[in-house]
Amino acid sequence: MPDAIDRRVMLKMGGAAAGLVLGARAADAQQLPPPSDVDRGRVEGGKVVFPEWRGEADPKSAPPPAPMPPEQRVGFAVVALGRLSLEEILPAFAECRKAKVTALVSGSPEKLRTVAAQYGIPPEHCYDYAGFDRLRDDPSVKAVYIVLPNGMHREYTERAARAGKHVLCEKPMATSAKDARAMVAACDKAGVKLMIAYRIQYEPYNQRARRFVQEGTFGRLVAASMTNTQTVAPDGAKQWRHKRAQSGGGSLPDIGLYCINTARFLTAQEPVEVVAHQYSPPGDPRYAEVEETVAFTLCFPGETYVQCLTSYGARDNKAQTLNFARATLEMPKAYQYRGLQMYIAQNQGELDERQQVNIPPKNQFAEEIDHMADCILADRKPRTPGEEGVQDHVVMEAIYESARTGKPVKLAAVSGKDAFRGPMPPADA
Repeated sequence: MPDAIDRRVMLKMGGAAAGLVLGARAADAQQLPPPSDVDRGRVEGGKVVFPEWRGEADPKSAPPPAPMPPEQRVGFAVVALGRLSLEEILPAFAECRKAKVTALVSGSPEKLRTVAAQYGIPPEHCYDYAGFDRLRDDPSVKAVYIVLPNGMHREYTERAARAGKHVLCEKPMATSAKDARAMVAACDKAGVKLMIAYRIQYEPYNQRARRFVQEGTFGRLVAASMTNTQTVAPDGAKQWRHKRAQSGGGSLPDIGLYCINTARFLTAQEPVEVVAHQYSPPGDPRYAEVEETVAFTLCFPGETYVQCLTSYGARDNKAQTLNFARATLEMPKAYQYRGLQMYIAQNQGELDERQQVNIPPKNQFAEEIDHMADCILADRKPRTPGEEGVQDHVVMEAIYESARTGKPVKLAAVSGKDAFRGPMPPADA
């Protein structure tokens, strides 16, 4: 409003007088002090860096994002445009620094056209499943992100490998350890990278929990409890997740897998024994082919026990508790996409205190996609390669066997830490 008033005043004053006003403003501007180093920042290694401006009593500010130029980012084809792709994965590319979406694959022509228009994907980079192999001739695509039903993961991983494209595949990796091993072999033969989308391993709160375990911050990890439950609509039997050929199982491979993989990730070890129980409501068509509930215990070396519960019959709950020798760590939303929390209860002097740990959030999908892109650019092995997915299938098959027989099942001992994982992502990746 003041600028508009000034313009009207200057018009009434005439050109000469208006020039005097503008000249005065210019003089005022010249008298402003130059920005300080704290405000101006500096460029280091192609990134803008600002000196810390907060006092010691406040948390330090995060560095500004440093995305790669668009033409240098790794192009991904997103394969399947279902709920996860549209609600989480495609939006996450907006927060990626090293990756971009350059192609789409869908069996629904109308949906494909609509989503392509929303994300600016030209028609020549849109494919149906019959034309999937034409990705071989699309230089804009370096990798594919497979978000198909579990039973289709092996086929499209093998087809992508033959097309010379790197593969980021949603969890669970397949519907059996046999198929998972075949996927690893196909990518090895083609010389392409295979990564499984275990987003939890790229999420800051779970990464911090792992550090507490590995560094012994609160002493030995004695035990943990992990729960991942959610309910299914009455007509859930129509969903592909309730067809064994497409899903490989019910709640266990779908959401119980988070408990298994997170336990393995936090401990950096492999379970040596599992004990499990399984239940499905009799006569419920939703569980004619797959299970509703599985309760199981993972026994790790060093006498660490992880109690797990997964179910399609209980209200949404994605909590984990870690019981250390000197503290209890609670994460009430451990496997959520966002809104994670962490609380630590321990003795502080004469007080028994429960404190909240606040960590700046990150988009888990963007973090895992960028990690895959960085591995392609730097020719690194992914943190969560195909071998990591194979091992989860080995554990799940042991859980199903224990539930079927009612007996504990021993697993082959695996020496060393992080036996099936690649190196940790670089701090600046």
